[in-house]
Amino acid sequence: MKDQIERGYPKLLPELEQLCKKIGFTMPSDRYAGSLLRTLISSKPGGNFLEFGTGVGLSLVWMVDGMDEYSKITTIDNDPNLVRTIKPYFEKDKRVSILCKDGDKWISEHKGNNFDLIFADAWPGKYSELDKTLNMVKVGGFYVIDDMSEQPNWPEGHAAKAERLAQYLISREDFHFTQMNWSTGVMMGVRVS
Repeated sequence: MKDQIERGYPKLLPELEQLCKKIGFTMPSDRYAGSLLRTLISSKPGGNFLEFGTGVGLSLVWMVDGMDEYSKITTIDNDPNLVRTIKPYFEKDKRVSILCKDGDKWISEHKGNNFDLIFADAWPGKYSELDKTLNMVKVGGFYVIDDMSEQPNWPEGHAAKAERLAQYLISREDFHFTQMNWSTGVMMGVRVS
C-alpha cells in the first residue's frame, strides 16, 4: 500500500498552492495532512472546529471541504498580511471565521464552546497554552498536530522540544494519542474523558 489521497482535491487547493509559492510562504501543510484533516472533520456533522496557524489556507481549504453545511470553523493567525491575503478566498463562506489575533491571548480569553477538532499548526495551542487548548477539545473530539518529524528548517534544539511535547501528550490519561511517521510527522489524539 502506498500513501494516497482517497478522492479529489479541494477546488481552491491549486490556486492556494500557487499563492504559497508566489509569496514565498515557507511553512505550508502538505496534502497528506490536509486529506487526514478532511477525513476527521467529515466524521463530525454540525461540528465546531478550530485551527491555529491559518498561513495561506492550505489546511483550511481541506477542512472546509470536509465540513457539512451546519459546521463552522475558526482559524487564527497573528500575521496581518497573511490574513489579508487569505480572507478573500473564504469570505463568502459564512461557516468560516478568519481572525488576526495573538493565539496565546485568544486561548487565554476563550470562554465559548469547546471544539470537535483542533488543528494546532502554530506555536500557540501546541507549544504554548497547550493544557488550556487540550481542555477546549470535546470528549470524542480530535486534537491534531503536524511537523513532529524533524524538518530542515528547524532551529537548533527544536527536535528535543518536539520529543518532549510528544512524550507529554502520550502521558495524558484524558486522551488517546497515535504518532504517525507519515507526512511531516502527525500526532492525533481523541479526548476520552
